Amino acid sequence: MKMARFEFNSTLLAGLAMVQRMAIEDQRGFLSRFYCADEFRAAGFDKPIAQINHTLTKIKGTVRGMHFQNPPHAETKLVSCLQGEIFDVAVDLRRGSPTFLRWHGVLLSASNRRSLLIPEGFAHGFQTLTEDCELIYLHTASYHPESEGAVNAADPKLGIAWPLAISELSERDRNHRLIEQDFQGIAL
Repeated sequence: MKMARFEFNSTLLAGLAMVQRMAIEDQRGFLSRFYCADEFRAAGFDKPIAQINHTLTKIKGTVRGMHFQNPPHAETKLVSCLQGEIFDVAVDLRRGSPTFLRWHGVLLSASNRRSLLIPEGFAHGFQTLTEDCELIYLHTASYHPESEGAVNAADPKLGIAWPLAISELSERDRNHRLIEQDFQGIAL
């Protein structure tokens, strides 16, 4: 029997990868892996998973983000959509990176079986394109409140082209500061 696998596709932002989950299908349905330590290690991502989160966002057009954790609790995230469809975005905040403050967005859905592998030093957020979107996040570090950071999803310096008008944004996310002129990024 052929085993389910992954395709790792690089983006223009070094370290950020779109992961295509390959499925084994038959008359009963399908099997697809969300994660396999051996396959991820072979692709160069070798930190163990420390935490798994599951979210539900009910309203279409909602934006959640743009969050990250500072060192020494910086994390790599693997984000997948279990239900619905989202526009998933990662912003390069790595100090000295040639793509500093550039963003990349990708459609993730239950049907396209894509995941976004977001390395340390990136902020992450998403917008729901349908009602009742469920996501699962695999993190290489446990949540550490004192290490949490964020950038504003509507910051003109980032210029994220959200596909829909933002219908919902938490008070907390709305109040994240704009990037200041002297912001040098995250030193990893």
